[in-house]
Order: sequence, then C-alpha cells, then structure tokens
Amino acid sequence: MAHTREGAEARGRAQRKELTRQALLDAALRLLADRGLSSLSLREVTRAAGIVPAAFYRHFDDMGQLGVALVEQSLGGMRGAERMVRVGLTGSDELIEQSMAALVDDVRRHPEGYRFLARERYGGVAVVRHAIEEELQRGADELAADLIHDDLNATAGYLREWPAEDLRMATALIANHMWQTAAALLEVIDNPVATAALRDRVTRQLRLIVLGCRNWRG
Repeated sequence: MAHTREGAEARGRAQRKELTRQALLDAALRLLADRGLSSLSLREVTRAAGIVPAAFYRHFDDMGQLGVALVEQSLGGMRGAERMVRVGLTGSDELIEQSMAALVDDVRRHPEGYRFLARERYGGVAVVRHAIEEELQRGADELAADLIHDDLNATAGYLREWPAEDLRMATALIANHMWQTAAALLEVIDNPVATAALRDRVTRQLRLIVLGCRNWRG
C-alpha cells in the first residue's frame, strides 16, 4: 500500500513538473509574438507563467535552453508532414496533398511557434540558431533513414538503388520545401483565399520534387 501511495505521489510530482515546464514554454511563446528571444528576460517569462524566478532552473539551465526546447516543440508538426511525404515518395500522390494540408493546419493552429522559428533562425541567440538548423537536418536525415530501411513497395524500388548522398540530397530538398512553405504561410494564414492559392502552388512544387525523384538517374 505504501509503495502504491509513493508511486502515485511520484507520478503527481512528475506531472506537476511537466505542467510547469509547459507553462514556461507557453508563456515564452506569448511574449515572443513580436520580439526576439535575445530581448526576453527570465523574470518576464516566470512572471507570465506564474512562478517564482528560482523555479525556472528546475526546468532549464538558461534562456537559451528554453529556446532550444521551443525549437523542438515547434517543429513537431512539420515532422509529421514530412513523414507523410515519405509515403508519397513510395506510393500515392494523394499523400503529397495530405502532407501539405497537414502543414497548413499546423501553421494555422500554432502560428506563434512558426513565427518564433522564422525569427530565430537568423536571430541573435546562437544556440537556438544552431538548434533550428540541427532539427531541420535531423528531419531530413530521419526521412532518408526511413526510406533506406522501409519495406518499399514496387513503385518505390528505385530508392534501393540510390547512393546515400543522393537520398540525403532529395530529403534535404523536401525538408527545405516544408520550411519555406511554413514561413510563407505565416504571411497569408489569416486570408483563406491567399492560403488556398499558396497551398495549391506549394503542393504542385512538392509533386514536382517527388516526380523528379522518381525519375532521377544519378
């Protein structure tokens, strides 16, 4: 009985800690709506999150580490869209359209995260800039690894013959296209007509990339 109670208490503490950590991330994103991370102070974030400044260090070593956590969180939706393209490379073109729809939906639901990424990719906090580039590269590398080790169907057998360098080149193109699409969507996401036009254009561009992959003879 005592072990059960201790386990429940430990889970409760872990849950509260995670909720506080997320509150810090959410507060930082709100404050970063129209400014860069380098201008944001720890005290501002903790005040907005409703915790004392000392409690910040139970979750992050410094503001740079908080920024890295925001990078990882904000790129999650784009990773999902990239995974859908993997299936598009190996099968139905419909999944290419679905991947773009998923990305549009994620930008619409989390514009503050993508604005943060767009601003900080070339911003003043070096560790965050590096984290964005590393996460984008990691997404391309994971896509390449998936394609290498996947149980590819007949329509995608060509990928088995590709040199690893060519595969990484293709997945980097896809990852960069996703990133550029997300950044462009931020400018039109509140305009349904412009968003639809952009989505149509970037879907055709992605289809062109995939078609080029299917016919590549490097």
